[in-house]
Amino acid sequence: MNGEEPQKRSGARSVIRMLIFPASVLVLYGILFAVMPDKTLSAVKSSGNVLFSIIGVLALVFIAMVVFNLFVKPGQVAKFLGAGSGAKGMTLSAAAGIISMGPIYAWYPLLKELKQKGAGNAPIAVFLYNRAIKLPLLPIMIAYFGWVYVVILSALTVLGSIATGYAMGVLLKDGRDLKA
Repeated sequence: MNGEEPQKRSGARSVIRMLIFPASVLVLYGILFAVMPDKTLSAVKSSGNVLFSIIGVLALVFIAMVVFNLFVKPGQVAKFLGAGSGAKGMTLSAAAGIISMGPIYAWYPLLKELKQKGAGNAPIAVFLYNRAIKLPLLPIMIAYFGWVYVVILSALTVLGSIATGYAMGVLLKDGRDLKA
């Protein structure tokens, strides 16, 4: 019984910490509403618009996290994105970064989950770096700058991401990143 009590307190503290930010925002909105109701309502509407614009991507990431938890084992993540993944892991991370959609912060929880399951810092850095390449925008970019420019820029972005990934692996020295 004595061992359960510290766990309950720890769980309660964790819930309280999770609620501090939303509660602070609500209190701040309440104070601002009392002082400037029109501007506060405009800000709430703007926040709602942002929420509705990202809700689809957040739902997709949530579903992906559920699927990962159900079907992907830590050993599989480590195999493809951890120690010994080498060029295959970097290529997979680069491709995933290029095809990923939506706001980057929506991907942070999934990347955290992958890291907890054994993904290394290098593949995660490569994924984040390659988010700069937006497939739906490539035709527009080609129209403005031409094929040669876009191909060279995209290739340099991928190569730069790999260099950055390896640098992150070396600087953080977590031992999960660099076996080639």
